[in-house]
Amino acid sequence: MINRPAPNGTASNHDHDIEGRVADAVLGHWADHYLPAWFRPYARLSRLERPIGWWLLLWPCFWSLAMALAASNRYFGGEMPIGLTTALYYAFLFWIGAVAMRGAGCTYNDIVDFKIDASVERTRSRPLPSGQVSRKQAWLWLGLQLFVGLLVLLQFNSYAQILGLSSLLVVAAYPFMKRITHWPQFVLGLAFSWGGLMGWAVVYGSLDFAPIVLYFACIVWTIGYDTIYAHQDKEDDILIGVKSTALLFGDNTKLWLAGFYSVMIALMVVAFVSVDLGPFIWIGLGLASIHLARQIIILDIDDADQCLALFKSNTNIGYLIVAGLLIEVWI
Repeated sequence: MINRPAPNGTASNHDHDIEGRVADAVLGHWADHYLPAWFRPYARLSRLERPIGWWLLLWPCFWSLAMALAASNRYFGGEMPIGLTTALYYAFLFWIGAVAMRGAGCTYNDIVDFKIDASVERTRSRPLPSGQVSRKQAWLWLGLQLFVGLLVLLQFNSYAQILGLSSLLVVAAYPFMKRITHWPQFVLGLAFSWGGLMGWAVVYGSLDFAPIVLYFACIVWTIGYDTIYAHQDKEDDILIGVKSTALLFGDNTKLWLAGFYSVMIALMVVAFVSVDLGPFIWIGLGLASIHLARQIIILDIDDADQCLALFKSNTNIGYLIVAGLLIEVWI
């Protein structure tokens, strides 16, 4: 098996042997300091020490919610369909739901990928392959997280509830895709982008052209950033027969990323124009475009540490776009 140094800021296998940490977990995280020892393996199953996952799941929710509010202000008669308190409450619920469902997704993925993770240097010290938790305990922990997600979903209107539940079909299919297609990142995009529909649905109790286009924009964005992430594991993936867009694109990755990110921005332009948004969103979207272009320019697909850093930097895209949308809401 190819040995790869742990990314900067993560624990080594020696740390795992001493303190029960995981090779690709973040060192010095609050979970290792403040959570009781018996609960730490469950926190690691949910990747609580790596918030980038739930941020990337959360941003489409925030974009869709903010777009729905901005659209109502400028396009649907000027009256906000929900008040500020309700909007903040929905945003809080999305955050709780993103943390719970990202944790559930990671737990489910580890259950399905138990044998694969045991064969990969970066993942073989995770709680399941290392024996910190049993498969039965992992299933129970998965059920608890799904229950939290259900409680969040029940706070929304019935349309949003049905829409949210339907995403579970895609989530359930994702871990198996890497075995049968080089495009598991596309299926991940279908799941991680669902918030692009949900934010609008909780406000209006329906869908429209704009959130559907936003959803597709988020899908191609996900394919892009997860391709960068997948380049960390390409050597192990080749050895164990796991497929990914990183392996499919290879040395042409930058060209593919340019295409995906260009489509993402174009689709967002279409979505925002369709609801008559003003100039501030274009500032946010323009800065996001510059950030994406920088990722492509400096990317070294053979530098695992840099791939991880560029992957994490995609949360800045979330901040830039949501900032433009929020200014549109209030001005």
